[in-house]
Amino acid sequence: QVQLVESGGGLVQAGGSLRLSCAASGRTFSSYDMGWFRRAPGKERDFVAAISWSGGRTYYADSVKGRFTISRDNARNTVYLQMNSLKPEDTAVYYCAADPNRNWGRPTYAYWGQGTQVTVSS
Repeated sequence: QVQLVESGGGLVQAGGSLRLSCAASGRTFSSYDMGWFRRAPGKERDFVAAISWSGGRTYYADSVKGRFTISRDNARNTVYLQMNSLKPEDTAVYYCAADPNRNWGRPTYAYWGQGTQVTVSS
């Protein structure tokens, strides 16, 4: 079992940056693949980015490629999402999730955080 707590959301102008953090409890964090997702108002939850347990592999949605960077610090049990060149369409609640099965390419996210709001003004 792992608990995830996101932080770092807020209000930012278009073109600005934010860094989201997701702190995990438990000693097994370093063995999990991790992902970031988002849900915009009135829309389905969408995949944003993923990182393998070692940090050696990453994957991004086309909509954020080149602007967002996912990273992790296993010593701190934390995964990050650096978001640059933000656009109004990035406005959403952002969630982190943990995949204990490490099935890269076919992830099964078993644990989810409560989310953090990101609002980008035009």
